[in-house]
Amino acid sequence: MDKLFRKDAFNYHALGRPGKIEVIPTKPYSTQRDLSLAYTPGVADPCLAIDKNKDDVYKYTAKGNLVAVISNGTAVLGLGNIGPLAGKPVMEGKGLLFKVFADVDVFDIEVDETDVDKFIQTVKAISPTFGGINLEDIKAPECFEIEDRLKKELDIPVMHDDQHGTAIITAAGLLNALKINGKKIENLKIVVNGAGAAAVSCTKLYMALGAKPENIIMLDSRGVLNKKRKGLNSIKQQFVRDVPFDTLEEALKGADMFLGLSVAGVLKREYLLSMADHPIVFALANPVPEISYEEATSTRSDVIMATGRSDYPNQINNVLGFPFIFRGALDVRASEINDHMKLAASRALAELAQEPVPEEVNLAFHIQNLKFGKDYIIPKPTDPRLIERVAPAVAKAAIESGVARKTIEDWAKYREELRKRMGLSNPLKRRMKVSCRRNPKKVILSDAEHYNILKAAEIVYNEKLAIPILLGDAKSIKRLIKENELELDGVKIIDSKTGLSQKQREKFADILFEKRKRRGMTKAAALELMKTSNYVGTMLVETGYADAFLAGFARNYPDTVRPALQVIGRKPDSSIVSGMYIITTKEGSYFLADTTVNVNPTAEQLVEITLQTAKAAKHFNITPVIAMLSFSNFGSVNCEEANKVKKAVEILHNEHPELKVDGEIQANIALDQDLMAESFPFSKLVGTEVNTLIFPNLSAANISYKLLQKVGNFEIIGPILNGMNKPVHVLQMGSSVNELVNMIMVAVIDAQK
Repeated sequence: MDKLFRKDAFNYHALGRPGKIEVIPTKPYSTQRDLSLAYTPGVADPCLAIDKNKDDVYKYTAKGNLVAVISNGTAVLGLGNIGPLAGKPVMEGKGLLFKVFADVDVFDIEVDETDVDKFIQTVKAISPTFGGINLEDIKAPECFEIEDRLKKELDIPVMHDDQHGTAIITAAGLLNALKINGKKIENLKIVVNGAGAAAVSCTKLYMALGAKPENIIMLDSRGVLNKKRKGLNSIKQQFVRDVPFDTLEEALKGADMFLGLSVAGVLKREYLLSMADHPIVFALANPVPEISYEEATSTRSDVIMATGRSDYPNQINNVLGFPFIFRGALDVRASEINDHMKLAASRALAELAQEPVPEEVNLAFHIQNLKFGKDYIIPKPTDPRLIERVAPAVAKAAIESGVARKTIEDWAKYREELRKRMGLSNPLKRRMKVSCRRNPKKVILSDAEHYNILKAAEIVYNEKLAIPILLGDAKSIKRLIKENELELDGVKIIDSKTGLSQKQREKFADILFEKRKRRGMTKAAALELMKTSNYVGTMLVETGYADAFLAGFARNYPDTVRPALQVIGRKPDSSIVSGMYIITTKEGSYFLADTTVNVNPTAEQLVEITLQTAKAAKHFNITPVIAMLSFSNFGSVNCEEANKVKKAVEILHNEHPELKVDGEIQANIALDQDLMAESFPFSKLVGTEVNTLIFPNLSAANISYKLLQKVGNFEIIGPILNGMNKPVHVLQMGSSVNELVNMIMVAVIDAQK
């Protein structure tokens, strides 16, 4: 595995375009005019404006979103002093993390200079290019002087991440560890094994949180920093304590916390046993910690443990901090990153870990139900909420502490801007949540003896999006809830076979028999069907016990639709039922129909599908702008399929002039406003953004949405049934938890309308 991993690492960096980052233009460059605007002569006016007002550099250039990752390669990861060239892959990797986690642009700069004065002079000379400077992998004690002097001499944020990143993340973990073990930081006896850059910064930040200096013992490779030690540098002298002992073993007796930033294996079992009750152990030596997770937890069941490794709980990972800290600092043009901002980041991380975990985080780490506790005191790096929690906390702290040169008035708008940066913004989803919380409805979830269904129920129940009712094998449902510690107390469970009384079953059978007696249904058959989930669930909606029904997680589509049509049926004014998917993208949402039901609809059926889809879009507070799709453009091909679309458009124009609809039209033209205006200026869709696509047949629609889902990596909500008399929706088999939550919200909104 090691050989394979090394081979993959080499290929990762070398194959294709070498390295991990590139520069991409953010403005058009395809025409001569574009190039003239980008360079000469168009560039002259912004240059002159900046010459008159230096702050305009943030208006006309990328400075405000550009960070330098700077190193001289003297302390690269665990590799030591390997120099600037060998350190470059690490700096490129840091740039990648800045971009993917917080949309911060980076130039990595490797400086071939170990003299402190010359290194500082170099960084100062290039600093006008950047909005912030991330110092990286510079050895101690030089790193302290370099950072201190640059912070004093520059007016942009400067942070040596090796020092402060670890401090910020461990401080968050410490806050939550104290919440679990009930101890007070002012009483905490802390032993810090290691006296390098990260250890010093961690210790100082803990003191800023309230730890008492006299309660902190620090050790370097030669032992305890006590008054017997001679020749200590000025940094270590700050942590000298008047204690009679010299060894880690002695220091740890009765200690509440061990922070290891040293070497593998130094924390022995017997040392751990001598610590106080509920000890906190942050063993951060990499790749092998001071004591392994297995050894620590098998030695003491009450230990709260963190390491630097991703394969154990509670990873101290700097990526939880630096992208979002710089994001917040850049967004208010902070002149520095101070302790107030660092502590704000720590507290934001600590608070986030106490909240329910998004399902995508559980999936990323192959965990069924991650919850705040000893094994989860620090958020995971894949948590999409990090940017909107940490960056605003840092920005607010910068404003409050007086180092911000730009203020933020509307914090909700700022969080929305952050979500947009990361492609996390989805107005439709947010509106759905708001609508559901305003008036949650009772939704029956069939096949509830599956974990995904139960996890989705937990989410909507705890977020007050819906009132779930669990339908299925009651014993299996209760067992799964207990095994996974799901918070579903108070949620109704109905056993699909035994949950109805004989009287209820007979009543439901009578209703079904009356509906189907002239379509081959016998009374005995109706009674037997009332032992199956999909008939019981739809009948509970039909009789008003619940507001909506979701099924299909473990069954094929026809077996789910058939009971719904037999029990609930179509709306009185509908001759067909149609299927719709919602595609959610960074730019907005698109409604696609018919994607699941009608194989080859007639022109008249296309009209009905269009009206049903338009009505559904309005339910989501979106005004539909509808393109009737074909391989033809406004009569360019004379064939039966194109002509039926053309006929449907004529009917819609005549009978529903209020609708913004046109076609027949090709999909690429429908979605390209410039191309449509140039080629078909007469179209009713010119000057609008199409958001609803009606396909000529099921084959085209089904293939299209599945391709978009797979290749485009878009979020898909559906399938949504339109035209049913009451809210019934069919799930995709094996739907993910997020897909289930989306469909529950769809069912609630359908019931509300």
